[in-house]
Amino acid sequence: MSLYRNSAWFVKGLTEFTRSAFLSASKSFVEKDLEASLAGRSFMITGANSGIGKATAMNIAKKGGTIHMVCRNKDKAEEARAEIVKETGNKEVFVHILDLSETKKVWEFAEGFKRKYKTLNVLINNAGAILSEREVNTEGLEKSFATNVLGVYILTKSLIPLLEKSPDPRVVTVSSGGMLVQKLRTGNLQSERGRFDGTMVYAQHKRQQVVMTEQLAKTHTNIHFSVMHPGWVDTPAVANAMPDFHRSMKESLRAPEQGADTVVWLSVSEAAVKNPSGCFYQDRKMVSAHLPLAWTRCSALEEQKLVSLLEDMAKTFQPH
Repeated sequence: MSLYRNSAWFVKGLTEFTRSAFLSASKSFVEKDLEASLAGRSFMITGANSGIGKATAMNIAKKGGTIHMVCRNKDKAEEARAEIVKETGNKEVFVHILDLSETKKVWEFAEGFKRKYKTLNVLINNAGAILSEREVNTEGLEKSFATNVLGVYILTKSLIPLLEKSPDPRVVTVSSGGMLVQKLRTGNLQSERGRFDGTMVYAQHKRQQVVMTEQLAKTHTNIHFSVMHPGWVDTPAVANAMPDFHRSMKESLRAPEQGADTVVWLSVSEAAVKNPSGCFYQDRKMVSAHLPLAWTRCSALEEQKLVSLLEDMAKTFQPH
């Protein structure tokens, strides 16, 4: 089955995830969807110093939005901030330093942000990690799970009260088409069993993000949740984590700005919030989160179990 899934995914990718596929899809984009003045609206973007996150921040800053860049590396973040301010003339760009793999610090950051700022209109969960071997953080959690899943869950859950107080609140999570080859598994969240394959672990985390989005949309109905696949994008993360794929596909990969297009559309357009909350998107369209005949669907009970496990783990690390 995994051979079928991987083959079906690669064929789909060649036809839908490349630069040329974006150019083809963009012919049907409604450009006025993005003609919005965002003055007075605030956007938190994790992993905003490079790749898709930086391209998203640049685009939204050009439209007048207030940007909260949440980044791990202070020097790279400040450098990206200076570039965004210089290019857009928008000085409402703020840097916050946070490593999403440090679970307690995610809680502390979110609680501190709520005390300092009175509004947050859009949270964009973009930061992610693909590790080549299993590592654990200081709290004993597998690092990529802590970053890609638990950190995203805690940040989102903690900021929900602030989002709910703000006009037109939205949460956009940048997933990956790699999740299409994965069925949700809740029995090995820490990747303790079996051989550690960083790319497949990452794909599983991206499946978990899709399920998390669907579940949060059901329980927080006054926030518009969405999760998306940016296509195959030429980013530092892809070059570092998948050098062979990056080398062989380099001419076909999307520019970061193309990868960011649907993130921006979901974050700012009126058209996006006319769609139901909790859906999966590619190139500004709702698409299925499953490949045909790939047996990646699971029971509602299993999906609820994921959120229940995340909630229990999150509480363990919550500061009192």
